[in-house]
Amino acid sequence: MSGRGAAKTQDQDKAERIAKVIARAGVCSRREAEKLIGEGRVAVNGAVLASPAFTVTRADVVTIDGAPLAARERTRLWFFHKRRGLVTSNHDPQGRATVFSVLPADLPRVVTIGRLDINTEGLLLLTNDGGLARILELPATGWLRRYRVRVHGRVKQADLDRLSRGVTVEGMVYGAIDANLDSEKGTNSWLTMGLREGKNREIKKILEYLGLTVTRLIRISYGPFQLGDLKPGAVEEVRSRVLRDQLGAKLSEAAGVDFETPPRQPAPAPPSPPSAKRPSGKKGPNQRGAAKRPTATRAESNKSTGKPKARRGHARRRRTI
Repeated sequence: MSGRGAAKTQDQDKAERIAKVIARAGVCSRREAEKLIGEGRVAVNGAVLASPAFTVTRADVVTIDGAPLAARERTRLWFFHKRRGLVTSNHDPQGRATVFSVLPADLPRVVTIGRLDINTEGLLLLTNDGGLARILELPATGWLRRYRVRVHGRVKQADLDRLSRGVTVEGMVYGAIDANLDSEKGTNSWLTMGLREGKNREIKKILEYLGLTVTRLIRISYGPFQLGDLKPGAVEEVRSRVLRDQLGAKLSEAAGVDFETPPRQPAPAPPSPPSAKRPSGKKGPNQRGAAKRPTATRAESNKSTGKPKARRGHARRRRTI
């Protein structure tokens, strides 16, 4: 057997925790997968599991609520410009609109990488690979998340500088934060803040501790990935080559990403009805020159990862909801 064939067989025979397999399929997070198992909704080869302490290989048949777990797909990543008023959750007990309720219908099953509060706007990363989501959420990964923040109150740069040493608010310890005053107009100011963890309402609580009220919060970057000019509600996929380059070998291995599986082909579109014949001499829309999307021509340095930033021109399939 060739080396490549042997490696493929070993990969198929490799046993992994059931919750990890479910998460990597993009169904839900590992914690949510363990909850599904505890509720008796997951079966392997027809036998309902009672505990998440169970391993499976690719030869095993996993079902959730009787439906087979979809075959693993190539690891993919999307940018989503979240609007205010959307909950970063699959379901909301209060009936509020969720991020998943407004995504395009043809998008595969995805999970979010981290969360944004209901009133926070900006860049939210989506992936079909739960393993990748878990790794990129970890503070230990070191990816910087940057925000533009509008506040009400008197801002002192000296107070912001002290945040670089970390701060404890109401018993909660927060790590180092890079904060800068960008502009002031009366009692309203714009700040830029960068942090490497995502604790619940972290920025709002820290700024309240400084006597400031957050009136607008926009995430503008997550690691090397930039919000740029992506319009609110728009979804855009990152090319596999760019994603592979930005992750690097270490993170790719830790996340267990899959860039080898061929991408799943979308279902063919239904045939269009015959169009009326155009008078001679007039050009149809398919004959006219279409404007080309500009692409980035230079890379910017990225302090958070040491890699070039992934610019807008390296992404594809932009859609506005």
